[in-house]
Amino acid sequence: MDEPDPIRVVIADDERLVRLGLRVVIDAETDLTVVGEAANGSAVLPVVRESRPDVVLMDVRMPEVDGIRATALVTALPQPPRVLVVTTFENDDHVYQALHAGAAGFLLKRARAEEMVQAIRLVARGDSLLYPSAIRTLAAAHQQQPAPARGADAGPIARLTEREGQVLRLMTTGLNNAEIAGELVLSPETVKTHVAGVLAKLGARDRTQAVITAYESGFVVPK
Repeated sequence: MDEPDPIRVVIADDERLVRLGLRVVIDAETDLTVVGEAANGSAVLPVVRESRPDVVLMDVRMPEVDGIRATALVTALPQPPRVLVVTTFENDDHVYQALHAGAAGFLLKRARAEEMVQAIRLVARGDSLLYPSAIRTLAAAHQQQPAPARGADAGPIARLTEREGQVLRLMTTGLNNAEIAGELVLSPETVKTHVAGVLAKLGARDRTQAVITAYESGFVVPK
């Protein structure tokens, strides 16, 4: 049986030693490979177009074009790679803006090597990487309105079924489909269907965007 192709990774960071360290860690894994590097935000898009990665590790603060704008440009591509934002501080507002721009999640620079490679694998297979406590803190500063009263116009949220609403609330806590299935006593396949319904009705590209919408709409109140 043929081995699956390795996950292709682009590293975008303005510090050469950081890029070198990340490359060493990633290339040590048989299922991961670094296919390109960008030393500033303006170089990210050309590198991504040329190397066609599955995942981009994006430093959120870079010269020329910052990681937020670079993330927006990358995720706007046809069949875009997944973007994993790398940051020093989990409550950095730049992270929240990058998630808004389409990043699948974020990773702290102090993360251990095994955490980093697992994060890459996670987002490569279509999942999101969220720190619920950090998302709650960041969302509190961006919440547009209080939680809507029963019967009030809650925008896209109002289109969710009761079950989809339950699933979305659990998504905001960082649970994956299997964990949500356990909480609601449903099959993982049923949860997957509900998650797909949530994303479609909210116009969200992934779980990260759905969670942000849940907080900003007031459907879930940061605590």
